[in-house]
Order: sequence, then structure tokens, then C-alpha cells
Amino acid sequence: MSDAVVKPTLKTMLDALRAGKVVDATAIYVDGEWTNSSGSGVIDVVGPATEDVIAQVASGSTGDVDRAVAAAKAAQPAWAATPAADRGSYLTKIQGIVLERLEEFAELASRDVGAPVEASKLVQMGLPIFNFGFYGDLAGSYNFDGEMIGNSLVTKEPIGVVGCITPWNFPAHQIALKVAAAWAAGCTVVVKPSEVAPLLAYALADVFDEVGLPEGVFNMISGEGSVVGEALVAHRDVDMISFTGSTRAGRRISEVAAGSLKRVALELGGKSANVILEDADLEAAVAGGLMNSIGLNTGQACTALTRFVAPRSKLAEVEAIAAAQASAYTIGAWDEEGTVLGPLVSKVQYDKVRGYIQTGLDEGARLVTGGLESGRDKGYFVTPTVFSDVSNDMTIAREEIFGPVISIIPYDTEEEAIEIANDTVYGLGGAVWAGDKDHAVAVARKIRTGQIIVNGGAFNPAAPFGGFKQSGQGREAGAAGIEEFLETKAMQL
Repeated sequence: MSDAVVKPTLKTMLDALRAGKVVDATAIYVDGEWTNSSGSGVIDVVGPATEDVIAQVASGSTGDVDRAVAAAKAAQPAWAATPAADRGSYLTKIQGIVLERLEEFAELASRDVGAPVEASKLVQMGLPIFNFGFYGDLAGSYNFDGEMIGNSLVTKEPIGVVGCITPWNFPAHQIALKVAAAWAAGCTVVVKPSEVAPLLAYALADVFDEVGLPEGVFNMISGEGSVVGEALVAHRDVDMISFTGSTRAGRRISEVAAGSLKRVALELGGKSANVILEDADLEAAVAGGLMNSIGLNTGQACTALTRFVAPRSKLAEVEAIAAAQASAYTIGAWDEEGTVLGPLVSKVQYDKVRGYIQTGLDEGARLVTGGLESGRDKGYFVTPTVFSDVSNDMTIAREEIFGPVISIIPYDTEEEAIEIANDTVYGLGGAVWAGDKDHAVAVARKIRTGQIIVNGGAFNPAAPFGGFKQSGQGREAGAAGIEEFLETKAMQL
């Protein structure tokens, strides 16, 4: 890297990408300004549709973490003392700017993550736009001053400096969900975005800089999890870690954070069941299941409904419907006409998903549609794949694949269906379909998972989000999201 600091903006990054140039995003954002990392290396960012290097980011250092945490710690008292409505006004301004530049943000998302543009507008950018506005409003209305319980005044105070470690599958959404809620609560933040798909993080950081946040309220360092992430989690001046990612990484964060007994909020993996009851509308149940699995970021979502638990008596019908509907999910690059599903995000993810498909074949699952061949000679594309005659002890039914792969698991009784749904170490998402809504709700109550779709109920971004069991700890989104970043104080009067 040169000594000159290159400020990565939405416009400069898109201009470079459109011209076929490599984006220089080697700066980090610390204490209100773009600056160079003290690390000596850079990390290549590879475009998932082309397999070409599209950008470079800094490989940050522990020294960068120290600088960023010091800035956040110094800024926190004044930020916490800022009237909550004023904190919220920054979020409202950010929402307006991102909404105004939605077309450009969506294009950057598609180039970075691989999703088609319309999907990027609706999900990759639609969710963060909602959350900036939601927490902007909530900051002004939330009761931080407390309530009297007997002779005690019980108040809510910001926990302090928060380290936010965010994933590559929904990069802008996860930054917004954590940062907006933390700011509304009165916390300052240090963000470590994923180095796999980091460009949206840089574009958002530029907007945060544009609205004139006080110095140190937001800081961002790119780099490897084993260096920057570990240093952030272990840092004595970081009061809390909010992490979204794999269960394996979540375990490591819990271990490191235990050294200082700091709070952790973990949103981890899933292996969600799409339970189709005997009297369900099969067409709707399969369509809804596919939309919330294969159709959700090419299956790269922790809530993906990857296990279709179907009545054995209707297994052939479910298979035929799934094969027909899955074939409509055409794969292609983000800017190709007719693309419904983009590529997987990286070579690592591509090899992993293909490995699971091969394992499914080796373990005796029956291939209904899809498989190892995508028909593409470039890019990390995987054809939507449906297996049937899967038993719940097979690898493809136990482990999170994070790709467009579905396992149909037959059952004979409703009790068995519930048992299959719960027979997993995860508990993040799920769905139940029945001819009668009350029946579906009754079954949904028996499934141990943090959120569950009933007969196609729409996703609610204001509802609490999180998991049971090894799917995590704590809740994001809605009012529950802001409460993750608050401490409770009781004053005896």
C-alpha cells in the first residue's frame, strides 16, 4: 500500500468496477477519518460471477484494533450523553441518503455478493434501509429514563464500546442491524466486516462519515478474523461483542470473550425444517419453502428452510412439485437477463456446497433435480439441488450447507414430523404448513426455534430475531435489538 490514503466512496468504487479496475479499499476508518492500516498486507476480494479480483482491502493489525477501540472508548461518554432523539436523527439521515442512492447501492451489492439487482434492492439494501429508519424512530421514543418499582428507579444505560463482527451473506443488513441499534442505545462501535464481501461496508462507512457523526462513534477495520476479530473480542476496553456467523466461530468468540467476561450476542447457524402437514396446500408449502431456502440469497442464509419434512403418503407429489419449481430458479450473473439466483460468494463456499452434494449422493440420498453440474464454465454457480429419501441422520440433513440444496425427509405421523424438526443442534428458523391455521400454530409451538413461518406468514423485520440451542444467544431486530446493548441499573430512592 502507498502512504496516500484513498477514500473509498460508493461512486469511486462503482466507477472502478464498471471500468474493470481493481477497487482500492485499503483504508480503514478510525476516529472520524479514513487512514491507512498499520498492517503490511492486503486481501484480494474476488467477484463471485467472474472469479476476477475486483478489490483489495487492508489486512488489519492488532495495532489498528487498539487505535479504533481507544477512539470508541473516548467518544462513548459524550455519545451516551447525547439526547437519544439526536442520536436517532443521524440514523434517519443515513436512511434517507441510502434510499436516495438505492440503485447504486444495489449494483454494488450485486457485484460484491453476486445477487441479482432486484434481490439486492429488496433484501440486501431494503432491510438496512428499514433498520436505519426503525432505530432512528425508536431512539426518540424508547424509555431510557426508567420506571419506579417500589422505591427503586430502574433505568437503562448503554453497555459501552461494542465490537461488531459481521458476515458476508448480508453485509449491509448486518452492519445496520448491529450498528443502528447500538447507536440508538448510546454505544460506540468498532466494526470488523467480512473480508469476503466488504464493499458495502465501505460504502456505508462513507455515508456515516458524510452525516457528520462525532469522531470515534463509528470505527471500521478490515482484516482476518484470526487477527482483527480475535483482538477485538479479547480487548479489555470492548464491553460487548455482537457477532453473526458460523457456530464454530461463535464458540471461539465465546471462549475468548470469557477471559474478560464481556457480554456476547451470537447469531449463528441453522438447519431449519419446513414441516408440511397432511392437509397442507402442497404447491404453496413447497413454493414457500423454496423461496425461503434456495431463493434466499442462493441458500446462503442462516434461516434457510433446508429440510422439507413431508408426509410419506405425499412424497411423490412433493418431489414432483419441488423439481418443477426449483427448475424455475435460473442461475446467472447479476447483470444477465432472466437471472433468479446468483453464484455462491466464493470458491471456498462453492467447493463446500459441491462437497455436500457429493456426500448426499455417497450416503444414498436420491437426487430429484440439480446436482454437481451447473452448465457454467466460470463463476461459483451451483444448480438448485433437491434430494429425497433423506434420513435425518445423513450429513446433508445434519450440517448447515449454506447453498441451494434441499433435503426432503419423509415422515409417517405428525409426532414424528415434530421430532424430526427438533432433532438438530440448531434452532434458528422453521416453517409449518397446514390446512387449518390453528393446527399449524399448535405444531409451530412445539418446534424449538427462534422464529417460525406459519402458512407463509411474511418476514417481519421489527420482530425479535435469534435462535435456540446452538443457533445463538440473544436477539437482534426490533425493540429487543436495542435492549441487547443496554445495562439495567436499579437506584434505591
